[in-house]
Amino acid sequence: MRVVVAGATGLIGSRTVARLRDHGVEVVPVSRGEGVDVSTGQGLDRALRGAEVVVDVTDAPSRRQETSTAFFTTATGNVLKAAAAADVEHYVALSVVGADRIGSGYFRAKAAQEDLARHTTVPYSVVRATPFHESVEAAAAAGTRPDGVHVPPLSLRPVSADDVAAAVAHVAVGLPQFGVVETAGPEELRLEDLTAEVLNFLGRPGPVITDSLAPFFGAVLEERDLLPGPDARLGHHTFTQWLKSR
Repeated sequence: MRVVVAGATGLIGSRTVARLRDHGVEVVPVSRGEGVDVSTGQGLDRALRGAEVVVDVTDAPSRRQETSTAFFTTATGNVLKAAAAADVEHYVALSVVGADRIGSGYFRAKAAQEDLARHTTVPYSVVRATPFHESVEAAAAAGTRPDGVHVPPLSLRPVSADDVAAAVAHVAVGLPQFGVVETAGPEELRLEDLTAEVLNFLGRPGPVITDSLAPFFGAVLEERDLLPGPDARLGHHTFTQWLKSR
């Protein structure tokens, strides 16, 4: 099996390449460094020649809705066009839990990407992940105010990059789902508690303020919007383990 990984140098991409190689398949990592640009389509036809599976773990340069939507609609369209021309048998896209029900921010951009996958002629699977462990630190940075760190009152199952990569690789070597597979972390936790843990770890203890109007990934969310369904594949790495491994 020949698997092309778009976005192979990123947080998830580099780990996905390693997990796919663990499965014993031939992996072709593609990125701008390899002369492939998904935003323009440059190099995609050559990279996908002879591929059976394309794994798309590319990410937008910004979490802003306009920027991320423009990136995914263009880049995903280019990847799918090249995949169809190359007679690829399976397209796998990494998305986010909540893309189907949150109509703003980065979630709308991922919903647009999923819609392109659903309407392609290429058999597809979508892997939706809950927020990565790294997202908690990013949310803390974005929510820092003079009076403390503002975060929305959310319940999360934060997931490790390694567990997401394992789930993506597992789906890639299987049959197309023509639908969605969810992956999530092993623990359900509160964002305000996770934020306090991160701040203490960084030596920046201070007030964490739950703020229902504070955005997450550019969207104002309800408390349980980012929790997966009951059939989600659960990872093994906890948030505390991730902090200690840094």
